Amino acid sequence: QLQLVESGGNSVQAGGSLTLSCLASEEFYSRYCLGWFRQTPEKEGDAVAVISTFGGGAPYYAESVKGRFTISYDDSKNTLYLQMNSLKPEDSAMYYCAAKYRGTALDGASCSRGGVIAFTSRGQGTRVTVSS
Repeated sequence: QLQLVESGGNSVQAGGSLTLSCLASEEFYSRYCLGWFRQTPEKEGDAVAVISTFGGGAPYYAESVKGRFTISYDDSKNTLYLQMNSLKPEDSAMYYCAAKYRGTALDGASCSRGGVIAFTSRGQGTRVTVSS
């Protein structure tokens, strides 16, 4: 099972930027769906962005982050990223990365089906706090 370790969380002011990283224990080899999810006291397992490592398929983004967040991965570094720009206080949460075997999923939308419970590997999370 893939082991995942997040980093990059921090406290920033509204309008600022952060890049989250998720280091995996092995190369992706086009086998995985990878996603960033966030958790708050009010909501758990909220999908932020999801991508298929098959390559070429469009990522999935939650409506609330479209145009501000970008998900990407680097096979050579076994690392998933989340670039977050124009941060808002409502983006404050524990962010965690997760992975599952992609099966036939070719893009982020198909990868996101089933929600976070379908993702079999999960990191411990990294906290993002955005102050107004």
